[in-house]
Amino acid sequence: MIFIIMGVSGSGKSTVGNLLANKIKSPFYDADDFHSRENKEKMRQGIALTDADRAPWLKALSSLIEEQDRNAILACSALKKSYRDELRVPGKKVVFIYLKGEEKLLEKRLSLRKGHYAGPSLLQSQLQTLQEPDDAFTISIKDSPDKIVDKILQKYGSNL
Repeated sequence: MIFIIMGVSGSGKSTVGNLLANKIKSPFYDADDFHSRENKEKMRQGIALTDADRAPWLKALSSLIEEQDRNAILACSALKKSYRDELRVPGKKVVFIYLKGEEKLLEKRLSLRKGHYAGPSLLQSQLQTLQEPDDAFTISIKDSPDKIVDKILQKYGSNL
């Protein structure tokens, strides 16, 4: 099973993804690591990425998913349905976990985050781009990361 931990910046994707990967002893991948230098620089400048900017990134992520031969965790914004559709690699069991949060909490988290190129200035564009999934397991980010992981394991643990 490939778990894609999705949501906007500041929702806790990397934190939850790492915790889940450690609990189920599976590899963890952060989609941020697959962005081009140009994309990272755009985001650092507060410039939202376009679909064209994201196309090679999504292709790389799809290839990564295709290569997996066991459970894996991917932290990825997956903001649009079309992006999620591209990440649904045929022959792989892909499950989306949507970390949903209120704008004020997301803003607070982003204001506290240091050293990441995707800062608070991108939150509005991400919220505008977000097409909330209707086929994901949705969890509030008001819960602690440990509690979120527990909820994921309660739902999917018997399939691992």
